[in-house]
Amino acid sequence: MRPGDSARAGRPHDDEPVAAPVVRRRKQVSARPDPPPASEPLPPLDPTPVPRVDPELSDSEPPKARVVLGVAGGIAAYKACELLRLFTEAGHPVRVVPTASALRFVGEATWAALSGQPVATDVWDDVADVPHVAIGKSAELVVVAPATADLIARAAHGLADDLLTNTLLTARCPVVLAPAMHTEMWEHPATVANVETLRSRGVIVIEPASGRLTGPDTGKGRLPEPTEIFAVAQRVLRRERSARLGIPIGLLTGRHVVVTAGGTREPLDPVRYLGNRSSGKQGYAFARTAIARGARVTLIAANVTLSDPAGVTLVRVGTTEELRKATLEAAADADVIVMAAAPADFRPAEYAPTKIKKSPLGEAPTLRLVLNPDIAAELGERKRPGQILVAFAAETTNAIANARTKLLSKRADLIVVNEVGVDKVFGQEHNAVTVIGADGSTVDVPEQSKDDVADQVWDLIVDLLPN
Repeated sequence: MRPGDSARAGRPHDDEPVAAPVVRRRKQVSARPDPPPASEPLPPLDPTPVPRVDPELSDSEPPKARVVLGVAGGIAAYKACELLRLFTEAGHPVRVVPTASALRFVGEATWAALSGQPVATDVWDDVADVPHVAIGKSAELVVVAPATADLIARAAHGLADDLLTNTLLTARCPVVLAPAMHTEMWEHPATVANVETLRSRGVIVIEPASGRLTGPDTGKGRLPEPTEIFAVAQRVLRRERSARLGIPIGLLTGRHVVVTAGGTREPLDPVRYLGNRSSGKQGYAFARTAIARGARVTLIAANVTLSDPAGVTLVRVGTTEELRKATLEAAADADVIVMAAAPADFRPAEYAPTKIKKSPLGEAPTLRLVLNPDIAAELGERKRPGQILVAFAAETTNAIANARTKLLSKRADLIVVNEVGVDKVFGQEHNAVTVIGADGSTVDVPEQSKDDVADQVWDLIVDLLPN
């Protein structure tokens, strides 16, 4: 065993000892300094300067950044191969830094072949190039996936007994950790405290997903899907680019955000229901972009079939009453509530326990409807000082006038207005909205991707949050 390796390197769940333009801005958030240039060309990453994206490009064009992909020793290490491929196909030069335990799951040759870069595995490799300092200093984004309980503990306590944790200590760029471990390990008070420590320092720790774990176990602790981790990383890079261009981006570190998404369904009988066309895409965009800003996100999804965003606590609901109960519960300690879901305004007065049949004469049945509760209005009544409520208005006519009325009736701080219709907004990849504030302000957000729309609305929300 080489110096710096651990006697525990073979344990499958522990690592070796490891050391767009924005519409309106008021708060200024300082940008991170550029990584200091290395004195000599370094093998850690390709020394060729990475071209910066032209400021005139849309936010949908992410900058090409030097990425360090850390891989800790867990069964989910194989999924990091797909994440690596996503980064390289997007044009990012990637340096992989696996721990000794990670190499027991995926070999060095695989990482080198997929990245096209030499693989750093030990502080004693290429000592003349000082890799334990150079790799972190030259990185513009560090992503660790999977991040085991051991890796998280060592990072939280500032240990630097291997190359990956040395890199974490020397990096002056955004750091994203994607944990993967058994549920008991994730919920242990020590891990909870370590995650809280890292988040307080600005590290983005994505909440693990729920599902099948190693062996027969099932629960929270599964590595989020690589596509969702990649989506978070891309939003982080866009945020950093805006900061470098002098556009301040409001962070949500330490904030609890509740986002609702999708459309509720009210059963008529065992076969039919009353519903709407909402796909949940805009609500999911609010959840993804909040994660990239460091928030703890509870996503309440009503009949959504999209892939789960990485890092959210997901609550699935069906009816408006289920949405109401879940939202009121989650809102109790929330800093921000974003009501992007489309709850059904009405429900059948009576539920038919068997399928409703046509009459012998071919006559259609008469359905009597009753009003559903107004969830946003109830949240407005319960809103505590400093809590921000964002309502939504999907309108087909008189959009602004109707939205202003809803803003007052729901006691919201902001209302996001959509003009909707057939093949318009619902299920689409792009959106254009108007945001109306309780202070009478009106901000138009032009058509762009729903993630970019969400980011611009978050900037307005952050301006309202108390310090």
